[in-house]
Amino acid sequence: MMNELTCIIIGGGHAGLAALKAIQEKTRGKAGGRRIRFVLFDRQPWHVRKVMLFRPAANEENIKIPWTDLSLEDFEFVQGMVQSVDSSEKRIRYTDAQGKDARIHYDLLVVAVGSIVRQPNPDQGGISLTDPQAAVDIQERWRANLRYAVGETNPEERRRLMTIAVAGAGISGIETSAELALAMQKEAAALGLDSSDVSVYLLNEKERLFPEGPEKVGRKLEKVLSKCGVTLLHNRKVMREEAGVVTLDNGESLPATLCIWTIGLIPNPGLRGMGLPLTSDSRVLVDECYRVQGMPDVYSIGDCTRIVDPKTGKTDHMTCFEAGMQASRLGKIVRADLEGSPAPVHKRSRSVIDVFSIGLGQSRGLLWSRKWGIDMIITGKIAWKLKKLAWDGASMLR
Repeated sequence: MMNELTCIIIGGGHAGLAALKAIQEKTRGKAGGRRIRFVLFDRQPWHVRKVMLFRPAANEENIKIPWTDLSLEDFEFVQGMVQSVDSSEKRIRYTDAQGKDARIHYDLLVVAVGSIVRQPNPDQGGISLTDPQAAVDIQERWRANLRYAVGETNPEERRRLMTIAVAGAGISGIETSAELALAMQKEAAALGLDSSDVSVYLLNEKERLFPEGPEKVGRKLEKVLSKCGVTLLHNRKVMREEAGVVTLDNGESLPATLCIWTIGLIPNPGLRGMGLPLTSDSRVLVDECYRVQGMPDVYSIGDCTRIVDPKTGKTDHMTCFEAGMQASRLGKIVRADLEGSPAPVHKRSRSVIDVFSIGLGQSRGLLWSRKWGIDMIITGKIAWKLKKLAWDGASMLR
């Protein structure tokens, strides 16, 4: 329709949802009297709460949310995998849910395909916490091991069945180890096992936890994790898990029936075939207004994008908090570009840099922020509630 513009958002993660909401609010669904039609693309038939993958690994929790349950309205959803972007024709080519090749026109395009969990080589063993199915597999494994432990008469083998290792001590590894330790202790007690025999090792290849913040925050996290039943090993890198033994880079080994990899994020590899300009680490190249270089009316934000503060030269982190800030600014940028007026540029403020929130099991958490050089640390139930609010807000839950 000539009186309608089509705005396509590729990616139904936190960045994509926030971008959709921000553009809708800033444009009020219209541009120069023309209605804006919003289309959301995602390869999954639901929104996956990726930052909460550790929850179904530990407990019975569904993190797959139907699009109709989100606090977003007036958009169409298309399940499909985008293959390429033709900026000259303003069309994207995609594979639909039935595996058929299809094309769709856009007037505005937002690329927000995010990141995926980095995986080790297949011969390194273990399970990577990559998606909801992997989380379910992890839960089934440790629960089965605890049931085997009930009938095991050899004390050493029983303890091995009650031991897991988490490789990678970033925020995901911290949250995963805390949640699993508490869940395993509860399940062990219910099965009549000694819950103190549950061992969860968190392997950190760095010298301390949370290098993004001050050392005192890392120490605080370590104390809380210890109370949860997590044993931290610093300066240790997992090499492989094989036959119930986890081998470390210093030659040591741990008897553990399960190794879970939480070794960080990489930009969505699907970007490589889309025809977008990419950095050496496969992130989308954009200017200070999130416009993709050399592709008019195409924008990109979130984990898949290299976003740099033009004044400080600092690059945004891969966090849903910063993606939310980018999305809010993107709404203003799109409106300005539609009106032909100057658009706001990216600015990485101190408040954005220095805010981190970490979940540490049910009703436990830690929030750290720094402003004007002053550190603020909140722990316990209040921090947990703030973390939960952040999770729910990022997923646009009703």
